[in-house]
Amino acid sequence: MRKWIGVAAAVVGMLATGTGSAQEAVGVAPLTVSGGQFLLKGKPFRVISGELEYARIPREDWRDRLKKVHGLGLNTVTVYVFWNLHETKPGVYDFTGQNDVAEFIREAQQEGLYVILRPGPYVCAEWDLGGYPAWLLKDHAMVLRSSQAAYMEAATRWMMRLGKELAPLQAANGGPIVMVQVENEYGSFGKDKAYLQQMYQLVQKAGFTGSLLYTGDGADVLADGTLPGVMAGIDFGTGDAARSVALEKKFRPEAPVYVAEYWDGWFDHWGAKHELTDGAKQVAEIKSMLEEGDSISMYMTLGGTSWGWMNGANSDHDGYQPDVNSYDYDAPLDESGRPRPKYFELRKVIADVTHTEPVAVPESAAMIALPAIELKESRSLWSVVAKAPGKVTSAEPLSMEDIGQAYGYIVYSTTIKGDGTEGELAFDALHSYARVYVDGKFVGVVDRRLGQQTLKMTLPSGKHRLDLLVENSGRINFTQAIRGERAGITHSVSYKGAALEGFKIVPLPLNAPPSDGYSEKACEGACLYRAAFDVAAPGDTFLDTTKLGKGVVWVNGHLLGRFWNVGPMGSLYLPGAWLHQGENAITVFDLDGGADVKVRGNVEPHYLDPK
Repeated sequence: MRKWIGVAAAVVGMLATGTGSAQEAVGVAPLTVSGGQFLLKGKPFRVISGELEYARIPREDWRDRLKKVHGLGLNTVTVYVFWNLHETKPGVYDFTGQNDVAEFIREAQQEGLYVILRPGPYVCAEWDLGGYPAWLLKDHAMVLRSSQAAYMEAATRWMMRLGKELAPLQAANGGPIVMVQVENEYGSFGKDKAYLQQMYQLVQKAGFTGSLLYTGDGADVLADGTLPGVMAGIDFGTGDAARSVALEKKFRPEAPVYVAEYWDGWFDHWGAKHELTDGAKQVAEIKSMLEEGDSISMYMTLGGTSWGWMNGANSDHDGYQPDVNSYDYDAPLDESGRPRPKYFELRKVIADVTHTEPVAVPESAAMIALPAIELKESRSLWSVVAKAPGKVTSAEPLSMEDIGQAYGYIVYSTTIKGDGTEGELAFDALHSYARVYVDGKFVGVVDRRLGQQTLKMTLPSGKHRLDLLVENSGRINFTQAIRGERAGITHSVSYKGAALEGFKIVPLPLNAPPSDGYSEKACEGACLYRAAFDVAAPGDTFLDTTKLGKGVVWVNGHLLGRFWNVGPMGSLYLPGAWLHQGENAITVFDLDGGADVKVRGNVEPHYLDPK
């Protein structure tokens, strides 16, 4: 029977790249595939894993979440790595603090868990641009996920740097990493096997020769996303287990079944319903697969939060669909790390099938409520625009990437002529949401989410100032649409068919809120508001944002994410780890600001009927 291995060779140094001891120390991978089963150090082994992302959990809570994953009865945790968090500028890397993925993996090992690593470079994950750094798209010739030299140069530099961080943590070196993914769901993207082979070689070149390498794809596209001799996993959701597993068995009859992603929930889009899934069916399917001896990774075990600007977006027959920041996913552990009923049902199933008593489930600290916080100090966003650094003058609009900006907002200002008749302001193309102002007055919205790229307006005769306040609502993270997913005004804007020219462009990344210029004078429209509030004993809470319109919230310098009254999210998760005993600071940016701006903390998330 054919033997499957996850390394290109068993000889140490055969693929040495000169990057140091990581390659020199690697021997035969301790996890292999032979005789239709996984073998760990030569003994039969079944992977029972769940996805858990370091980037979506406050660092202070990593250990708590890992303990709860272990308490579910899992023996492994699956981890994505997000390129755009670690290389925010070409060649400048950050693996510290919240970005210390190596520490997360070490803590998993300390908790008694193995690790399946998903290094990308592409991850999807409902994450902005699928994890790619926005600066890649400053090069308009760049072709993401291709064999193009410019792309491969950037991807190679990144993977080699990541290898220095994580290759030493492979099981062959005494670490917990037993499997490493080659690319991610490539069969849903393309059919270029030469490119896929390049990525396979790059993963090894980066030092991941001491792990079982694998690909993960939908069962219907396995032929496009796999390579001969490389373990193939399958991804599918609730209700599709029997069909997908049968397809994998037909495709690779001699290999064990590995469900690389079993979707035990789903994610939310702005303006759509809150997703709730069939927990009973999930428990039944997982039980059936485990009883058949299949290996599985639940996506997600805990979803967490796509903090700040990191939510992605889908693009399908319904058009552009930006995701909310909450990645609760209806997972066994909720966004705040608290077990749902199906967590305990799954725990019992896993224990019964494996005949293994799981470790104890740690208690979750009590949630806290916060009384209404009135944000009385404010300043107009336009006062921020007037003083913002980095202003650019251009004959035509430039995208965020063109001027070196990745996230947030951007303002385009120019002169426009009116003649008293109605005309159409048209974008080519808007990514993704714009507030339109004429002579300082708000006149309308253009929202890509609703399929809008135009706005009808009537201007009096003469010249007028046009200001376009544009939000990057989250770049698409799936399909080949990612290749052109620049933010802002991506090509041109016209009025009555004539292209507008002569722009002043102001970047507003808003990574941190302005620290001065506030007063108790009333502010309406696009405004920033701030306040101090006291906390007697820090704890997790959900900030109720139902009194707000559209914008973002910072607490003690942490950008929690976006709010929008179109639903379904009506709150933002605020971890107790980010609160202080005593005085705390909150800042709100609201495009629809007014006189009565307030939030409160609730012990449960709040959902709105979608608009």
